[in-house]
Amino acid sequence: MTQEEKQFLLKDICGRLPYKVKINCFDVPRTLESISIDCDEFVTIDCGGEHFYHPLSNILHKDCLPYLRPMSSMTDEERVEYNIIKCSICPDEPDDYAGFVDWLNEHHFDYRGLIEKGLAIEAPEGMYN
Repeated sequence: MTQEEKQFLLKDICGRLPYKVKINCFDVPRTLESISIDCDEFVTIDCGGEHFYHPLSNILHKDCLPYLRPMSSMTDEERVEYNIIKCSICPDEPDDYAGFVDWLNEHHFDYRGLIEKGLAIEAPEGMYN
């Protein structure tokens, strides 16, 4: 994983923090509680009371990836809600787009293609129910 990919992934995960995204911490699914950067040297990942420390140069790696749902896993009910929100976005209103992205994050969808890039793991069915 390149440094650019790690930074991209860190930004994506931070946007998902309020929605209790699960990450694979060394083959164990854990709920991500917080991420903090200490003294510009280490990143601390809090997974429900367990803390994982990484040098800032190695922010996230292949053993610490989020579980996301592919867009194709949308239920019929979610698809209706998705289309309503998507169609109501006004290009001149940044808050509309932000609300749409929040909805995608809340439902743990991989709208950026992270699974395909190897930067996320496809969530098993029912993981987020």
